Amino acid sequence: MARDLAKSTLERFRRRLDEERVRLLAVIAEIEEQQEEVRLTETSSERSPDPNTAEGGSLAFEMEKELSLARNAEDLLAQVNEALERLAAGSYGRCAECGKAIPVARLEAVPHTRLCVGCAAGRR
Repeated sequence: MARDLAKSTLERFRRRLDEERVRLLAVIAEIEEQQEEVRLTETSSERSPDPNTAEGGSLAFEMEKELSLARNAEDLLAQVNEALERLAAGSYGRCAECGKAIPVARLEAVPHTRLCVGCAAGRR
């Protein structure tokens, strides 16, 4: 049976998750702004969008990198939001697979985790 985390511990994790949520939203907004700047620059006559040119290839690489960063940030944001939902539902700190308590040290390292170390590693 999973032990309940103290209210002060839950509040500490809620604050950390809220801060991470705000940080990720800012990262996503910044990436979207950079992508828009690239799109605007791409349509101007200053840069060539042709991927066969050195400049166009570099531009394509930068756009691909920004897209990957945005996807990663969005995935992490979804995990943080899910952790906040578990906090509200009272299931935060319990493994979603086996139901055992997730050690506080693991929550400190990865506050949005859903799994204990054993389940995350594929063993129970």
